[in-house]
Amino acid sequence: MVTLDFTKSPDGLIPAIAQDYQSGAVLMLAYVNEAAWKKTLETGSAHYWSRSRSQIWLKGESSGNVQKIKEILVDCDADCIVYKVDQLGGAACHKGYPTCFFRKLEGDRLEIIETQVFDPAEVYGSKE
Repeated sequence: MVTLDFTKSPDGLIPAIAQDYQSGAVLMLAYVNEAAWKKTLETGSAHYWSRSRSQIWLKGESSGNVQKIKEILVDCDADCIVYKVDQLGGAACHKGYPTCFFRKLEGDRLEIIETQVFDPAEVYGSKE
């Protein structure tokens, strides 16, 4: 198994960039700990560490928008990875967009540049 360097951050997390393996679009940035890394390698589906919930999560376990790993790139210091994925369901973002980078800075405001694929309230329920 490839050894990544989880010791560089005090919380044992490394950044993981998810990128569409066909288009090259950057879908999201999340973090993995050693357990999430191992689970990803074991299953072929992207697993991450949720900093807000302090637990491992399978991308798409609630929404069905799973990321199937096609290729993994590891940086020169073994402390950052890129998952090239097949994004099933069409949305990587929990706000219902194809990518988490669905806004573009225009002057002093953010403009939405993507079309929403699903309504988060319908998929996840109300968070209020």
